[in-house]
Parts: sequence; structure tokens; C-alpha cells
Amino acid sequence: MKWLVVLGLVAFSECIVKIPLRRVNTMRKILSEKNMLNNFLKERAYRLSQISFRGSNLTHPLRNIRDLVYVGRITIGTPPQEFQVVFDTGSSDLWVPSDFCTSPACSTHVRFRHLQSSTFRPTNKTFRITYGSGRMKGVVAHDTVRIGDLVSTDQPFGLSTAEYGFKDMPFDGVLGLNYPNISSSGAIPIFDKLKNQGAISEPVFAFYFSKDKREGSVVMFGGVDHRYYKGELKWVPLIQAGGWIVHMDRISFERKVIACSGGCEALVDTGAPLIDGPKPLVDNIQKLIGATPRGSKYYVSCSAVSTLPSIIFTINSINYRLPARAYILKDSRGHCYTAFKEHRLSLPKEFWILGDVFLRRYFSVFDRGNDRIGLARAV
Repeated sequence: MKWLVVLGLVAFSECIVKIPLRRVNTMRKILSEKNMLNNFLKERAYRLSQISFRGSNLTHPLRNIRDLVYVGRITIGTPPQEFQVVFDTGSSDLWVPSDFCTSPACSTHVRFRHLQSSTFRPTNKTFRITYGSGRMKGVVAHDTVRIGDLVSTDQPFGLSTAEYGFKDMPFDGVLGLNYPNISSSGAIPIFDKLKNQGAISEPVFAFYFSKDKREGSVVMFGGVDHRYYKGELKWVPLIQAGGWIVHMDRISFERKVIACSGGCEALVDTGAPLIDGPKPLVDNIQKLIGATPRGSKYYVSCSAVSTLPSIIFTINSINYRLPARAYILKDSRGHCYTAFKEHRLSLPKEFWILGDVFLRRYFSVFDRGNDRIGLARAV
């Protein structure tokens, strides 16, 4: 969700921990930028193909909010206080609103009551994050954080003291799942803390995003439930160990290359609702689709959706087809608009963000042990 620092950059034991996600109407969070360019694949002793789902009571659902954002429940403190957060591979920080925050956005969300937690530990460290839809500042604290049956004790996390632009967002905070070097607060991300504590036997997590259905979406930790995808996982090495960015070969439409013609970089971002790219290329895609601007969106006739061709994203020589029914969405009035959006990052290289529109179609596995992403057709 926080678009990863593109300049600063973004077993299976006996169970997979599955966190139900819930989709929410949200804006993209932007981080800075950093170009890291090494082709690097770390080999580990385990193979993910050997990790399989055996069933477990360690499950927790994610909710789909209007096909635009997926939100899951976590708790912080002792006794536990509940929050709805976005599980975001574009950022690395966990934060929720604090009791000190008086911003209008904080008043519409659940705030952490630090005095009510016996395991709370404050620090004097402050941090700031700027997003595409707003910004926040806060302080770093420590407490017990629970994701389903996973428990991270003395987990560093952020407490916002001021928020701007988040008032109407249907989530309380963000749980970042990117690499530690992307952290704006400098705190160890919760996935790394759980891994270091031995709570997760294999350093992998995976997402299944439902379409249209409010329930059924999950994020799973420590392994992969093969019932959520068809065929085999296709593995894509990261451009650089340290962020969920891969090399994309091209984007095609009716057998013609329409973007990424010389190869480009793409962030696989579970916190982004749409597919974001450079303005000239996105404008060209809108034109090819036959979409017309209205406000901040580009609309097409809903009756034309069945006649529109697929758009193909070629990654690591594999074609990932996105049919029109996947890249055309409906607004609250039932009008159809495209899922392509321009980003405002100023980068020396062509850069795309593959958000939930892409990930609804393709089940995704984020393998920290081998610095790679696995993709397969979602069921």
C-alpha cells in the first residue's frame, strides 16, 4: 500500500496461519523511490513445493471491501484491543491510531488505549510516512501483537499522533509485509519478528483475494494452501533482495506491445487496489480500451466489457492474462471504469504497480527465504 521506497527502495510446520482479508475502498500509499538493480536469487535448503497445507485451527479471515481493499483483524496489547488493518506488501511498518491523536481521521477509527495495556512499552522515537492519499506521523512503541494465533511479544509498532487524508478510509491502520530495509520507522517488521521468534517455520506468506464476495479472502503465513490456485506456481526472482519488485518483460493488447516494451520494473503490491503506471502509457491504454475520463476515473460502457480484449502482462517469459471482466470495475452507482491509474513517481525507469486487480486473478506467494514471488491462476 505504501508504494515501497523505490529510491530507498518496497513445512510448513504443522499449520498455515490464514488471516481472512476484507476488501475496503482505499487509496494507494506512496513511498519514496530507490533503484536497486541486481539479479539475485538466494537458494535455501527447503523447497516451497514440499510445503503443503495440512489443515489447522490457526486461521483468520480477510474481508474484501468492494473489490478495492482487503482488510484483516489483528489485536494489540494485554488485554487485546482489536484493529482492522491492510496487509501491505508495499510497506514494512505496522501502525494504528494512538489515543493522543486528535486528527479527524483518528476520531473515525479505533485508537489504541495504551494505558489499558499491561504489556505496553513506550519509546521516544518518532517517524513520518507520506502516502499518495495522505500522511501520518507518530511514535514507536512496543506491545504484544496477535495475527490469528500468531503472537509477537514486545513487537515494535507505530502509534499515529496525527493523520491527514485518512478520515474516510475503512481501516484503522496498516501492517507492512515488505523487507526491513523499507521500514520508515526503523522498527523490525512483524513478519521478521515472528520468523526470528520461531513462530513461523518457513519464511513465506501468500494471498488469495476473492472477487465480489466479502468473505473468503485470506493471507496465510508459513506455507501455501494449494486449494486456492490451479496448476503450478511460476517463480519470479526479485530484481533485488530487499523489496517485492520484479522484472516485467512487456504489456500487450491484441498482440501488440503497448507498454514496458524494453522491459520494466513492477512492484507486486497487495495494498494497491489498481494497476498503476506512468501517465503517458496509462493514457494510451485508456485510449485503446475506449475509456473516457470522468472525474478521477476513466469509464466505459458496461455493455462493451464482453467485447474488450484481454491485456497480457509477461513476467519472466510467462503470460499473465487479465480479461476485461478483471480490469473493468463498477463504482457505487453501477457504472464501469477501468482499473488503470497513473502514478506520480518520477523515476528514471518505467515502473508499474500490480495491485489487487492483478492479484485477484493470480494467487501470490511471497518467499523471503529465496527472494522470489510465486504466481498461479487463482481458483
